[in-house]
Amino acid sequence: MTPRPARLMRSFATVGGWTMASRVGGLIRDILVAAALGAGPAAEAFVAAFTLPNLFRRFFAEGAFNTAFIPMFSRRLETDGPDAARAFADQAMSLLLSVLLVLTLLAQLGMPWLVLALASGFAGDERLPLATEYARIAFPYILFISLAALLSGALNALGRFAAAAAAPVLLNVILIGAIGLAATGLFDGLAPEGAAEGYVPGLFLSWGALLAGLAQMALVWRAAAKAGVPIRPRLPRLTPEMKRLAVVFFPAALAAGVMQINLVVGRQVASFYEGAVAWLYYADRLYQLPLGVIGIAIGVVLLPELSRRLAAADEAGGREALSRSAEFALALTLPSTVALIVIPGPLIAVLFGRGAFEAGDIAATALAVAIYGAGLPAFVLQKIAQPVFFARENTTDPFRYALWGMGINVVAAVGLTPVLGFASAALATTLAAWANLFLLWRGARRYGPSARPDARMIHRAPRILAASLVMGVAAWGLEALLAPALALSGWRYAALAGLVLGSAAVYGVALVGLGGLRPADLRAAMRRGKG
Repeated sequence: MTPRPARLMRSFATVGGWTMASRVGGLIRDILVAAALGAGPAAEAFVAAFTLPNLFRRFFAEGAFNTAFIPMFSRRLETDGPDAARAFADQAMSLLLSVLLVLTLLAQLGMPWLVLALASGFAGDERLPLATEYARIAFPYILFISLAALLSGALNALGRFAAAAAAPVLLNVILIGAIGLAATGLFDGLAPEGAAEGYVPGLFLSWGALLAGLAQMALVWRAAAKAGVPIRPRLPRLTPEMKRLAVVFFPAALAAGVMQINLVVGRQVASFYEGAVAWLYYADRLYQLPLGVIGIAIGVVLLPELSRRLAAADEAGGREALSRSAEFALALTLPSTVALIVIPGPLIAVLFGRGAFEAGDIAATALAVAIYGAGLPAFVLQKIAQPVFFARENTTDPFRYALWGMGINVVAAVGLTPVLGFASAALATTLAAWANLFLLWRGARRYGPSARPDARMIHRAPRILAASLVMGVAAWGLEALLAPALALSGWRYAALAGLVLGSAAVYGVALVGLGGLRPADLRAAMRRGKG
């Protein structure tokens, strides 16, 4: 049997590799969007329009629904075999599809009100009708991406991570193609008289999002069929299994709703500051790069792994999976956090500073990046703490903890606005993330040693932090040294690469030197992975 750490590392590498490709593609996409739309009305309208289906996606895609679905599917797979698991997945897909069709129809009818619920600052200006038009096109994305997520959950439970992890790459490829088509100028005639600058690129991006959802669903549907789980929708029936799924799903949906209220509060605050919706969006996209590669990759692998271990009564294996996941996460997250706090200016200036994205936009976005960066460890570690509850079909406690986080977010975002302006939204998000993590950690102690870090994790965590701080000092010095090159259009890309690679090299040396990583462990894991 393949040793547990080697299999986990291979799974992390598979999901992390594809997620990295997706996030890098997303970064390229957002660089092109920033150049084409800047932070003007069309940019803010598209951000709001694309946020709406992604907001509901947290309920019905990789968020609440899969939180309930994956442990139940994994248990049936472990105890009853693939046929019973597939029958359960067929029923779940039917139920999900029915709910999504009703939701999509209602959203189309009430779209202007949905936009205002997200960004009431749009009322009375050109952003409202523009965001409404874009959102009506893009919203059915939720239908396809949610079905894709259910199929991806089934694949993950089977240990087939590649197709599900690769699917998001299609979104970026299609949206980049949409921007390219709009940039040709061949379709400028689609813009009505008096339309905002950037109308056509925003229109193409909205249609691109819809097409991408369909493409992602087709990819994982085919992969599930090849894996021996050809999931098909049936006539929906409220069987005892579906009632149990609904019981587990409902608290998870409420928790996801609370998290989305946090997002809506931030968007509402930002909508009253010209350009702030776009600033927060671009900042969010940058810190989502490490969050997606690390946190989401671990969460995707860890939930089915813990579910299988619990079904097999393997408490020791569950603790090892949890500890190695946390160790892996900290080793990548803490240096990313320090970098986002220490050098956000060069990162934003080089990546986004072109075209319609001007100096003021760069400074505001860099501030938001630094604030979001301070919350990155909390966001990532939540992805490890939550499966401790979800694998036990406990979605109620995470909901209660999320309520506390929502309260902190609302008070901080609204209360600090007179002092910090739009940045209060970013700070509130970070404070809420740390509060939620603390509550998850405290609540998980009831599950005993299997939900606690082992001795190796406790030994290495402070050493990883120390190595990250050493890297932060090096990054600060390198930024000062490379400042002239970072300001030159012909050299800034090479200078930023030197800054990032140089800082990473310092971190690697410090990590080994301080004992945060033993080369022998890495070599052993690689040998086991090949075996």
